Amino acid sequence: MTAAPAAPATSPAHPSAGSVRVPPGPADVAAAAVRIAGQVRRTPLLPGLPAPERRRAGWRLLLKAEHLQYGGSFKLRGAANAVLALGARRIVTGSSGNHGIALARLAASLGAELTVVLAGGAHPAKIALIRALGGRTVGVPGGVAERDARALELAEETGAVLVPSSDHELVVAGQGTVGLEILADAPDAETVYVPTGGGGLLAGVCLAAYGHPVRVVGVEPAGTPRYARSLAAGHPVRLPPGDTVADGLRGQQPGAVTYPIIRDRVDDLVTVSDAEILAAAALLRRRGFEAEPSGAVALAGAIRAGRGTGRSVAVVSGGNTTAALTAAAAAATAPTATASAALTHRTTHPAHPTRSLFEEIS
Repeated sequence: MTAAPAAPATSPAHPSAGSVRVPPGPADVAAAAVRIAGQVRRTPLLPGLPAPERRRAGWRLLLKAEHLQYGGSFKLRGAANAVLALGARRIVTGSSGNHGIALARLAASLGAELTVVLAGGAHPAKIALIRALGGRTVGVPGGVAERDARALELAEETGAVLVPSSDHELVVAGQGTVGLEILADAPDAETVYVPTGGGGLLAGVCLAAYGHPVRVVGVEPAGTPRYARSLAAGHPVRLPPGDTVADGLRGQQPGAVTYPIIRDRVDDLVTVSDAEILAAAALLRRRGFEAEPSGAVALAGAIRAGRGTGRSVAVVSGGNTTAALTAAAAAATAPTATASAALTHRTTHPAHPTRSLFEEIS
């Protein structure tokens, strides 16, 4: 897939709620971990390859199982950090789906109002779940840039708090808790592969990795390499709307908060094709992970990089497959006794499935 030519970015895609204040740092990630502890699940690191292949390749790959997170993706971390820190009760966001689902779950539990703006190409089942959880959705033509511009307008018109999907200090700090957990559980990890769309997760992991020798590698779909293009150009660039099977990674340009963090700490950025993403998703299914395509991007990057001798971690960022989303939406609209299941929505795997899913691993 070939991406369209890039143009210099003239304004941030995701203005923060209010203006950009003090850039976040490692201490903000540590504070986020404390703040969101009651809202999120500490997800496990699971083996990524069967024992025979590990012995043959000498590749000690682990998978950070964020597909097991409440709401089905890592997005709950940044959303919770922002909503709790800001005390938001009326919220507007622009989302490809998973961030909206995370906010809808939070809004339902906190009694807050939520409006989610979605661009064309948003997954219908993700839209349905947002609505089932009580969120209002607004569709706009165009891409991510148009979506986020409309979200900002709605926030200004209604006085609601804008909680962007990636480009906000509190959101980035919350996503960074993924990195804190990885480095606590695998302190000898040599490389962490991070799926990269708007850049909130990559920026957060970069913050968590400050002062640590681990290599941080961002992985982008080949059709939307906004960070690779921007770092090569030496400044943020804006791409036209792109197309990829990884529907959650269609960001068009780096954010004002995320870009300098990634520029100053990331070790490498790689791109992967849709075919590589789908192959990685199929491998995850064979290993017992029902990951959506966006959730398989980091593994695709790890496979492309080759099988080294050191320990690596790939973040499986989301498990909101059509089946998982449909089941969660049905639970959310069911009688009260079962509706609470939607608030702990994730894929159908147990929280720690190592024995049942990896019996062949020694």
